[in-house]
Amino acid sequence: MDLAGVDRRRVDAAGTSRANRGWWDGAADEYQAEHGEFLRDSGFVWCPEGLDEADARLLGEVAGKDVLEIGCGAGQCGRWLADQGARVAAFDLSFRQLQHSRRIDFDGGSPLPVVQADAEVLPFADESFDLACSAFGALPFVADAAAVLTETRRVLRPGGRLVFSVSHPIRWAFPDDPGPRGLTADRSYFDRSPYVELGDDGRPSYVEHHRTMADWIGHVVSSGLVVAGLVEPEWPGGHDREWGGWSPLRGRHLPGTAIFTCVRP
Repeated sequence: MDLAGVDRRRVDAAGTSRANRGWWDGAADEYQAEHGEFLRDSGFVWCPEGLDEADARLLGEVAGKDVLEIGCGAGQCGRWLADQGARVAAFDLSFRQLQHSRRIDFDGGSPLPVVQADAEVLPFADESFDLACSAFGALPFVADAAAVLTETRRVLRPGGRLVFSVSHPIRWAFPDDPGPRGLTADRSYFDRSPYVELGDDGRPSYVEHHRTMADWIGHVVSSGLVVAGLVEPEWPGGHDREWGGWSPLRGRHLPGTAIFTCVRP
């Protein structure tokens, strides 16, 4: 579907899910070709800044744990977790992304259990997992992030941990431009209107929802989880790779990613 325009307007859960499933199915090949080497077939990169779970250990010890990856894409993070001794289940909205996971399975000989699902209604039993994680998976692309967090709490065991990364909320006040233009705010941080791309039929073909930092904290708390930590990765020296609106220039001035650690009491 060709891009016919961009808008900022409300899109409901069904419209958001339909648009983003189609967009990711259409973009998966290009996405994996562009970013696959950076992500690695088995690797856990939290964000474009390059923060690696092998160093950060935000999930803690994973060996022997039941882990759910939310919005897994091609399963790179889940495959790394499995290599560390975790028992992993993973899901994604996009069937084409999951086909790339299967491709990696065939290439590497280490299959990752995956299922196609919507994050707002998880197809897993209560208290099935010790840990859950999401590296830019699902949460920025759903209409009801609170529903995802509530569902995640449901499938976590008491004492379980969720760690998820999203675009830092402050970025929404700035153009998504890796150059100098991206350093000047041109809209209100408090405008929560989703970013919507329209297809040639006039229907949403891609939707990304904005939440302020207070919104994210409120959603976590209302879901019954407890915020246990927040990381705003700094842009590391020597890292010169651009990824969309992320760049060394912007990274020296603005946080690009927020990583929340949450616990089910």
